[in-house]
Amino acid sequence: MANLAQLLAMSYGLYVTLSIVCIALIVLCSFFVIIVVMMQKSNSDGISAITGQSETFYGKNKSQTLDSKLKKLTVICLVIIAVLCIVYFVIGLLKG
Repeated sequence: MANLAQLLAMSYGLYVTLSIVCIALIVLCSFFVIIVVMMQKSNSDGISAITGQSETFYGKNKSQTLDSKLKKLTVICLVIIAVLCIVYFVIGLLKG
């Protein structure tokens, strides 16, 4: 009977640890997504006409490659968040 109690105590400790790790990773990824989205260039081009900036071919393509990398990074982070949420839900189901 003592072994069963120890096993249940260890599994509860493992549940708490995994839950805390999942929640911490979800929060960190969420902040990272917020930062990456804020770094992306907006889709409206009307503002550049006010400032009188001229875009060169190099500058235009450079921003597109940076924006495409930021968009890919956003999608990857959101997929990681979704997977972590599913893992957290499954851990809660297994705790039962």
